[in-house]
Amino acid sequence: MVDLIVFSVGSNRYAMDIENIQRIIQSGALTSIPNAHEYIDGMMSHEESVIKVMSFRKLIELPSYEDELGALFVTLKEAHKDWVEALKTAVHTGSTFTKTTNPHMCDLGKWIDNFTSYDDRVSEVLAELVEFHKQLHLRGGEACEIKKTNHEEAQRMVDVDINDIYNHTMGALDTFVKELGTVADSLQKLLIYENADKKFAIKVDTIEDIAHIEESDIMASESDDESSEFLELDGVLDLNGVLINVIKTVRIPS
Repeated sequence: MVDLIVFSVGSNRYAMDIENIQRIIQSGALTSIPNAHEYIDGMMSHEESVIKVMSFRKLIELPSYEDELGALFVTLKEAHKDWVEALKTAVHTGSTFTKTTNPHMCDLGKWIDNFTSYDDRVSEVLAELVEFHKQLHLRGGEACEIKKTNHEEAQRMVDVDINDIYNHTMGALDTFVKELGTVADSLQKLLIYENADKKFAIKVDTIEDIAHIEESDIMASESDDESSEFLELDGVLDLNGVLINVIKTVRIPS
C-alpha cells in the first residue's frame, strides 16, 4: 500500500507520496530572495531553519492565485450589478424577480461560505462584506414582497435603501480585493517536502484528500508533457472517476 496526499492547483489534481511530506501548514508572508529563480516565491523560517518556497502554480505555468482571485471578484461584482438592475426592473415594472434573494445561494455567497481565514485583518474585512451582502439580499426579498401591497414603498426601497446597501457591499468587496495577497495566503497551503536531502516548501491551492492505494493502481500516462527538469511524474491515478497526476519527484531550482 502507498499513502498519497492529493492536492489541487487550479483545476488540476496531483498526488505525492506522504513519506516525502513532513508537514502541511498554512501559507503566509514570505521573505523575498533577490535574483531567485522564477519558480521561487521566497523563503521562510521553519523549525529553526530557513527554507525556500516553490510555487506549484509557477511550476506548471498557471496564473498566480492572486490574479485568479482578482478575476473572480471582477465577475462577482458584475453579477451583483446585474442583480440590482434586475431587482429595480422587477419592482418598477411589477414583473417577477427571478434571481435569488438567499445570500448563501449566489456565487459570492457560496464563495464566502467556503472561505476560511486565519488572518485578523482579512477576517475583519470579510465580516463587513458578509453583513452588507446579507442585507442586500434580504432587503431585496423584502422589496419583492412589499411591492405586492405598496408599490411606491418598494420602489423607494430599491432606489434608496437597497442602492445604498449595494454601494456599501461593493465598497467592502473592493477593500477585500486590496487585501488579495493576504487573502491568497489565507487560502493556500504549504507542503514541507523533503527528498534526497533537500528540504523546501511547495505552495499549493488546496489539500483534497489522503489516498490509500496499491502501486499497481498507478497507470502509465499517455503523455509526460508536464514532466520537466523540476517535476517528474510517475503516472496517472483514477480516484473515484477523477484523474490525478502522481508525482515521483519535485526538485527545487538552485
